[in-house]
Amino acid sequence: MPLHRIIHINETTTAYFWHITEDVTSLFRAVSLKDTSLFRLEGMKSEEHQRGFLAVRMLLQHLGYTDYDLTYDEAGKPNLSDGKNISISHSHEFSCICISDELMGIDLEKLKEKTLKIAPRFMDVKHLVNLSKEQQLQKATVVWGIKEAIFKIKNEKGISFPNHIFEDEFDLSDATCVAELKFNKQIEKFNIHFYSIEDYIFVCAIPN
Repeated sequence: MPLHRIIHINETTTAYFWHITEDVTSLFRAVSLKDTSLFRLEGMKSEEHQRGFLAVRMLLQHLGYTDYDLTYDEAGKPNLSDGKNISISHSHEFSCICISDELMGIDLEKLKEKTLKIAPRFMDVKHLVNLSKEQQLQKATVVWGIKEAIFKIKNEKGISFPNHIFEDEFDLSDATCVAELKFNKQIEKFNIHFYSIEDYIFVCAIPN
């Protein structure tokens, strides 16, 4: 299936979503991969992971890039050959890339009961008070996405989701909020944008 959705987060930041309906063989035949990517693909035991990986390359091709334009630094952070910032996420039937002139990180999560069950491990559950079960699940998933997206930006060893990344109180209807990373005696603020896409939550974090 072609491009599923485009979200313009701000003037210089856009997210692109691919709904993965193809099998691995179809995706593989549609993209060109450099040797390091072939090696990574062959090492993936999960077909779902393989499809997500290849769908990211489909998105790149849709935007005029190829796998050869995508590199990773020593910490595993992706980079584009033209100097633009890129962040990548995939979950089950969707792959997403976000491209921006500014630094950012994204996360895409399917709504799953497990996220709500483990919420006390990664967030302050007072944020879930007086919400319906469905709203609790959505909000817990947004909070998880906030922490994942910020971690992708910083990617420093020792960062703890519950101990170092904190979100301000927000309503699901806001679609935006502010979060902080308190780590190594520094406080960094991030503007957060979040969206519902089918039964997924998409989060983008941008340093403030």
